[in-house]
Amino acid sequence: MTKRYVSLPNEAESGMREFIEEVDRRLSGEEDTCSVVEDVLIDLSGDREAYERWQNGEDVSPAEQVRLQSYDPCNTTLESEYYAEKDEETFRRSKHLQWLWRQFDSLPIADNVEFALRFRGMLADHLFEECGENCRFFKGVTFTYGHNITIGDNTIVHDDVHLDDRGKLTIGDRVSISDGVHIYSHDHDVVDQTEVRNFHTIVEDDVRLTYDSMVRAGNKVGENAIVGARGVVQHDIPAHHIAVGMPAKSVKIKPGWESVATPIDEAGVNRQDERHLPYDLPKEFEVFDEFDRDLQPPN
Repeated sequence: MTKRYVSLPNEAESGMREFIEEVDRRLSGEEDTCSVVEDVLIDLSGDREAYERWQNGEDVSPAEQVRLQSYDPCNTTLESEYYAEKDEETFRRSKHLQWLWRQFDSLPIADNVEFALRFRGMLADHLFEECGENCRFFKGVTFTYGHNITIGDNTIVHDDVHLDDRGKLTIGDRVSISDGVHIYSHDHDVVDQTEVRNFHTIVEDDVRLTYDSMVRAGNKVGENAIVGARGVVQHDIPAHHIAVGMPAKSVKIKPGWESVATPIDEAGVNRQDERHLPYDLPKEFEVFDEFDRDLQPPN
């Protein structure tokens, strides 16, 4: 689509750039990440005065105390914190950065698009395993950990996208991920829900995942392919194919790519098992079912 260039007034541009560079520098240094996140959230929230009063021992209400304590990610929990198979050492840092990302998105200033895109792009460089140049992340993007995500150059991730990297996600260059898309890298056994399998899910260069579509764990969407709105990918989508529906099926090859694309009647192959990522739980770990169910089938 046709878009125009937008620029901020010089003073606003200068202040924004200075702030992002300062946070980037602090996250790149030896300073404790937890402390950096706490400082940034206090200042962006405009709560520095209340925080100082609390630190000086003055009375604050229980609600104020919870709010002020929660700027420190060490005083919070995330759903992914309960997952047993993750790399605990890596997660300790990624949790803090993920908390900063999520809390930033809850602030009014996150609606300042030019500022927010640059701030999230800077965070992605620290949080993801790898993030390319000129990537844009809009509001409400969530992920399981963050540290198992690799994204190429010039990729755009729109509002309310979920990137599940409980396994591993690789997303290529120039990928367009529309609002409400979910990309998964883990799945649950159909009988025993506590049995989780992790996978490597791949979205290759120049793919378009359109509105509300889903890529299930362990599948690959090939180069230059399109998944139609609300399509559910349950097997590999070959390069240059257009796939639609639930489950998503190839219905057409992009015009001009017919000579190099896999024929339509050869599409629909599931290679999920080839991308399975095995893991070992700690020997002392006790598996439990949070629903306390009896999983034995009837005789």
